[in-house]
Amino acid sequence: MSYSIKEVAEKVGVSAYTLRYYEKDGILPPIPRNKSGRREYSDEHIAWIELVTCLKETNMPVREIKRIVALSIEGDETIETRKEILLDHKKEIKNQMNQLKASLKKIDKKISFYEGEDGC
Repeated sequence: MSYSIKEVAEKVGVSAYTLRYYEKDGILPPIPRNKSGRREYSDEHIAWIELVTCLKETNMPVREIKRIVALSIEGDETIETRKEILLDHKKEIKNQMNQLKASLKKIDKKISFYEGEDGC
């Protein structure tokens, strides 16, 4: 099944402009075009866009996202390298989560102080 850029944009929640930019900048693998020159997205492309969106939301640097895409285009022999990139990113996310939890505790303590429930 193939999808138009408009359908994909609606499905994944990003603009058509963003999708074109991602492709042009190498953030997505190349998207095939039909005889009219219009992009034809597949379910696999949608999965890529969802992964890119996830990685961007978790603050993975664009250069690393591009690296994963480039390695994917090279083929299955790069799976271990891609896995390592994602494992490193996962560690970074866990560190960020721990820092946010510690900050949230401090904020909660300050709110309690303002509410007269606790000293700071």
